[in-house]
Amino acid sequence: MSADSRQVFRGLDIGTGKDLCEYSEGGAPVPYHLIDVASPMEDFHLFKYLELAGKALEGIAVRGRLPVIAGGTPLYIKALLDGYDQEGGAPDEALRKELEGSPLPKLVEMLRNEAPEALFARTDLTQARRVVRALELARNSRSIASAPIIGDHLILAPFFTRSEMHKRIASRLDARLKGGLLDEARRLHDGGMSLAKMDWLGLEYRFAAKVISGEMNIARMRDGLLAHIRQFCKRQDGWFRKLEREGKTIYWLPDGDYGQASRLVKLWLEGSPLPEPEIRISEIRYTIEKGKR
Repeated sequence: MSADSRQVFRGLDIGTGKDLCEYSEGGAPVPYHLIDVASPMEDFHLFKYLELAGKALEGIAVRGRLPVIAGGTPLYIKALLDGYDQEGGAPDEALRKELEGSPLPKLVEMLRNEAPEALFARTDLTQARRVVRALELARNSRSIASAPIIGDHLILAPFFTRSEMHKRIASRLDARLKGGLLDEARRLHDGGMSLAKMDWLGLEYRFAAKVISGEMNIARMRDGLLAHIRQFCKRQDGWFRKLEREGKTIYWLPDGDYGQASRLVKLWLEGSPLPEPEIRISEIRYTIEKGKR
């Protein structure tokens, strides 16, 4: 089952890395859930994800199967594990339509004037969709809650050095560009998706929209997108550090060691004691070499 906030959308295949061709074992298709369940023209939010995830997990349990949750979006993973209690409730569709296409500086200034200081401080002011969501929270005092969906669990995650991660990000981006990312974005636009809407669908489509509009050439788009993906990766690192500090045990697998993953899964399925994690990213401190960024 996917825990990726963008793989839920149909047609967003290359830019979200669905890699559905890999979903097979010995030639037989591997069932998957919560991929391609929504139109990219509609809004999809955490509460909808939790509703669909709950139904999918119930169905998997009825069939006597064990779910494997992969991805993707740390907020979705945390909500599955801990439940969710958020002021503001579900998204305000009328407000989103009203603000769609508004310049980011205007949105930030609106938030500065309307939001409590704490909400303003914790909002990512570089992404329009995050600022609009914060405006929703600032204007809506309702609360929506969800109980944890997952009980006993084992969390596995690949670990790479930061330099290796940067290389892998660049390689993945170049592969997606070569594989037709811009053509995919153009098809979405030709199918009726506005460039402003594409800005809401994540970094790859935001930068592709800049090429379609003529704001950037492909070389500038690639370099700018690469820098932003690396920054995004750093923010995700922060999410998982926070999960560890909150008591979650995460087994980080050096270079994605499949053998170690298999051994841990076997112990967990047997109910045997698990070893202490060898890596805790919450205890890793990165340093910047002099003269480098």
